[in-house]
Amino acid sequence: MTLYRERLWAPPALYLATALVIPASLLVFLPISVLAGVLVAIGMEIGVLVLLWALAPTIEVTDTEFRAGRAHLPREVVGEVEGFEGTAATSQRGPELDARAWTLFRGYVRGVVKVEVRDDADPTPYWLVSVRRPDAVVAALRS
Repeated sequence: MTLYRERLWAPPALYLATALVIPASLLVFLPISVLAGVLVAIGMEIGVLVLLWALAPTIEVTDTEFRAGRAHLPREVVGEVEGFEGTAATSQRGPELDARAWTLFRGYVRGVVKVEVRDDADPTPYWLVSVRRPDAVVAALRS
């Protein structure tokens, strides 16, 4: 049963910024051929948009595991869970970050959740994952 699910889509401004691929590819390929320039520009734009869409990770809490992108952590090894926003989240991603931690960050997502890993066989002390609603993820993991 899914308790929480979120897809970390890029913000609309980033999708619009990909339009800069069009003039760049036109500058390169228009001197060769107008048709080549237009086709490459359209192909490049579609390719970049597909990459943005395909690389958006899913964060999911179920009754048996915590998933962040392709990684999953069984609920029985989940320890303490904390959510951070604003400057506290920035600090967690920066000066307070343990180099052994497993991370999944997206720069356009401000919040993070810190999930302790209680598994003696795993050298990872915790996961630090970007989420838009840290309190909801914490509540789902504690339930």
